[in-house]
Amino acid sequence: MPLLLLAIIQSLLLAGGQVFLKLALSRMDPFGWNWGFWGSLLTNWHFALCGLLYGASTLLWFYIIKHFPFSMAYPLVSLSYVFGMIAAMIIFHEEVSVTKWAGVLLIMAGCYFIAK
Repeated sequence: MPLLLLAIIQSLLLAGGQVFLKLALSRMDPFGWNWGFWGSLLTNWHFALCGLLYGASTLLWFYIIKHFPFSMAYPLVSLSYVFGMIAAMIIFHEEVSVTKWAGVLLIMAGCYFIAK
């Protein structure tokens, strides 16, 4: 059970990093080798929070793979896809089809069997 709880937290941090990366990129100037782009990057708090979430996710991942079997830990990272799908609906107001929900259910079932 500790592995599943840690994997859920790590996946939430990872998905949160992705959400804030998308928010940061949507608020930035178009990519270019000019001050406009880099200035918008350096002053974007969404981008900073994205980095912090990725960093926390990575540190927790280090702990997980050090203390748990890799064959159990690695597949549980797929929970981040589930949280990403939920974020797409709630934060970005995206349509989620029945087939996508079926995929999410299969991922969750797979994680259940791996953690059991």
